[in-house]
Amino acid sequence: MAEGVPADAVGRRVQCDGERATVRYVGEVPPTQGPWLGVEWDEPGRGKHDGSHGGVQYFTCRHPTSGSFVRPQKVSFGVDYLTAVMKRYQGDLEEVMNEEITISRKTIEWKGVGKVLQKQRWEKRLYLSPVNLYVIHLDLTGNLLSSWVTVAAITEQLEELKHLLLCYNRLSPPPEPLSLTHAFTNLCILSLKSCALTWPQVLQCAPMWPHLEELYLDSNNISDLPDNVLQSLTILHLSNNPLDSESLVQIAELSRLEELNLASTGLSTIQFSDVPPGSKTAMFPSLRNLSIADNKVSEWWVINELDKLKSLVRLSCQRNPVMEWGNNPATAIQFLIARVAQLKFLCSCEIQPEERRGAELDYCKMFAAEWLENGGQRDLEKSHPSAEFTTQHPRYETLIQKYGAPEDGELKKQKPFALKNQLLTLTFVCPDEEDRQPVEKKLPGSMIVQKVKGLLYRLLKLPASELRLSYVSSKMEGKEIVINNDLKPLDFFSIEDGDQVLVRWTC
Repeated sequence: MAEGVPADAVGRRVQCDGERATVRYVGEVPPTQGPWLGVEWDEPGRGKHDGSHGGVQYFTCRHPTSGSFVRPQKVSFGVDYLTAVMKRYQGDLEEVMNEEITISRKTIEWKGVGKVLQKQRWEKRLYLSPVNLYVIHLDLTGNLLSSWVTVAAITEQLEELKHLLLCYNRLSPPPEPLSLTHAFTNLCILSLKSCALTWPQVLQCAPMWPHLEELYLDSNNISDLPDNVLQSLTILHLSNNPLDSESLVQIAELSRLEELNLASTGLSTIQFSDVPPGSKTAMFPSLRNLSIADNKVSEWWVINELDKLKSLVRLSCQRNPVMEWGNNPATAIQFLIARVAQLKFLCSCEIQPEERRGAELDYCKMFAAEWLENGGQRDLEKSHPSAEFTTQHPRYETLIQKYGAPEDGELKKQKPFALKNQLLTLTFVCPDEEDRQPVEKKLPGSMIVQKVKGLLYRLLKLPASELRLSYVSSKMEGKEIVINNDLKPLDFFSIEDGDQVLVRWTC
């Protein structure tokens, strides 16, 4: 073995010129003289080849351009955990009492240890100083760790450890995971972002974490999700993985799972085929928070499927094609709210009762004509919409029972998007000032209420004061509806062409 190169160098992690890599080969590379390290870079574009040189395959890589040969003196194999701590604090134990330690990008949080720290001294041995038993949060992100056995050698002496971050490491699975369970007895939160893991590797390691509740696996190489393990999980993040949507059902029996992040995974469909449309699935029974943002969902039937999740109250769905329906995101949001009954938060915004009411009413009006054409009747006892309509709109009959069937004058027809189709002719009236003449104006239904108020200040030459708006529908005489959210579009309040807007203000 070359001087300065550990005997177990193959498989070890190294750093060279600020980049991390894994050693795959140690030896000569003819016709040159002297030892070389064959490394596979974490960043595939950093290398020059796939481990071959001069027609000889010295090692293999996941990517055709992630391999390089470097001289041993150019790389660092890193230092052990205690050396890093000692180098940073140089034995000053008072400095670490009751505080959070940062070693470069590595963070260690100490639980209060009192005067015991004053009685301990740092010792570089094969085991850690007793003071480490009080660590509850350990961040080892971006280090040169290469094995779970190495990680366990640290954590087995941290009896209070609950939160462990190992992001941007490359850890080989242990040959006997159960033998390392004692090293993670109280571990509840584990972050393994960007560790080049596959799901089979996660499953191989799973027996080590008997009490794990939160697992963060963002930006790995996970595609299939076979088998049901990790039954204690309440939070699972899988964003930025190339997931196969059909494999999602494989983790659907995680009975305690409350939060699932599937953002940026390439998903276009999600289907729970154990029950028909309009029913609740037995899958993901506790799931309350779901993110499918930045995916390829383009069909409304996928949104209908989400209504089958009986516990779902939070959803992130932004930047999917379906949310640009008809080039009108505001209408798409209304449709989504109407289709998922129990939703309380959408894209981090709370859904207010009046917002849900407006969304459901507009949804009923938009598809009323189609409902009537497919067997729906205003006499609900005689209403039998076709199976095709019910599949496309599982909640429609429930909403009709809730609000009643729209009258003929309330029916809305879906039109191709064009500005002229979105303009509303509205009459603005100041009921408290009889001398002011009503003003008629054409405005786009997508116009935000706040901008409408700004227009009214100029149009009606109103004094600087707080405006209060409401409207009277041309189809519901005598009923005044308050416009009480400045950040919503006019469409949100179901304002229609020909309605009268009442303008009041407080001086």
